[in-house]
Amino acid sequence: MKYTNKITVLSILIMFFFSLNTYAQFGNLKSKIKNTRYKTSKKKKEKTVDTKITEDGTLSSKIWYVSIKKGKNRNPGTKESPLKNIDKAIKKSNIGDKIFIAGGKYMGTFKIGYLESDKPLKLFGSWDEGFNKQDIINHPTVFQPDNASGGKSRKAMLRFTKNVENTVVDGIVWDSGERNLYDPKKGIIEGIKGGLMRLPTEPLKGYNSTVGEPLISFRSATRGGNITISNCVFVNGPSFAIQAGLHSGSFKVINNVFVANRMASIEIYGTCPGSKMKRNMVSCGEVEIAYNTILFTWSRLKDYLDMGYGVRIMTKLKYNIHDNIIGANIMGGIDDSRFCKDEFIKIDNNILFGNKGGDLYYTPESNTKLQLTVDEFEDLEFESVSENKGEAPDILVNKAYLKGFYSARYNETTNYDPNSAVNQWSRALGLNQQGTMTSSATMFMNKYPWEETLLLFGASDEAGAQVPE
Repeated sequence: MKYTNKITVLSILIMFFFSLNTYAQFGNLKSKIKNTRYKTSKKKKEKTVDTKITEDGTLSSKIWYVSIKKGKNRNPGTKESPLKNIDKAIKKSNIGDKIFIAGGKYMGTFKIGYLESDKPLKLFGSWDEGFNKQDIINHPTVFQPDNASGGKSRKAMLRFTKNVENTVVDGIVWDSGERNLYDPKKGIIEGIKGGLMRLPTEPLKGYNSTVGEPLISFRSATRGGNITISNCVFVNGPSFAIQAGLHSGSFKVINNVFVANRMASIEIYGTCPGSKMKRNMVSCGEVEIAYNTILFTWSRLKDYLDMGYGVRIMTKLKYNIHDNIIGANIMGGIDDSRFCKDEFIKIDNNILFGNKGGDLYYTPESNTKLQLTVDEFEDLEFESVSENKGEAPDILVNKAYLKGFYSARYNETTNYDPNSAVNQWSRALGLNQQGTMTSSATMFMNKYPWEETLLLFGASDEAGAQVPE
């Protein structure tokens, strides 16, 4: 009996020390992301290996391959036998793995219309069918759910729920132009398919209403940082293109194209503990927004009075906004109305133009709203604000869309007759008066042709999205 007890104690001690060693190894699991200005991921051929802990405690990665044209979801996910759907690769992958996605149009398994992950992802889209070259212009990966998917799910196209440390999303077109509900009669612009986008609260018999969620969402509960979103397109987003909570580290939005999204193209806010009051605000991390082209961001509602920003500066983060083209947004090119600390903000070398509510929507104090143009930036007390330009570059945009955007008008008509029989009777009984109000807009969130967004890569060599290398 004593001998048996000694064996048991010895076994427990061995398991305890083994657990300590394993825990120490996992504490060192950190993937490194190369810090580039607008370079794409490495395109060298990489050997597929099983995920395992190496002797130095780092995590080696496996590459999962996906092809909507040649893949099958029962395949092992190798280059020779790729999976068919992105969500299948997400479920099979482990932290540190990469997912290479060939060009083509994707909607999720069973055309479910969304992707979701509770772990970090490294998604690289727009590969050729042989997975030898990544090229978003010539063979783009397009995530594009249809309207029928709105009856199956009502989620963001890509949603992160928990750990996001070292996440990468690169080389994918995110288009909600087929999922949104557009009015078949109102707001028709010649040369543009689809009239006014109908809001989520505006159904139409026989169709699913618009899914009013961001294209990419990082929920407030997510943890980690060092996130990179690069070389992507975000178009026809019915809510934010990117809406994210950042708990720590960095969030880089580099070399992307944003066209015809609603409310804001980029909104990233800090979620770490600590005060968000301006006088003693803490900083959770840093946001870099660079070499992006951001055009035609629409307002929340059809009256054009609320939201519609290219970039929103939120609280508890430091922002470095540089070398972007930010133009033709309803409310403002950049919004700084959330009382972020001035010393947290850098705005340099951007081209801002044609923003209806000013290039910078600025609230320095409560009950103060300023709509500043680039030539007024010199009086701002940000950490850095220099070399910004206000002249529109010569870039390839859809001319019909551009014309409709700048001539867009909203109108309200009220029909109220105080002497009508119903209103006389209502007054006698102490009831509310009756009347009707109709509203109309000439253009609102009309569908932008996604193929034409690819022309904006490299459209200007001064700033904005460049052709991915």
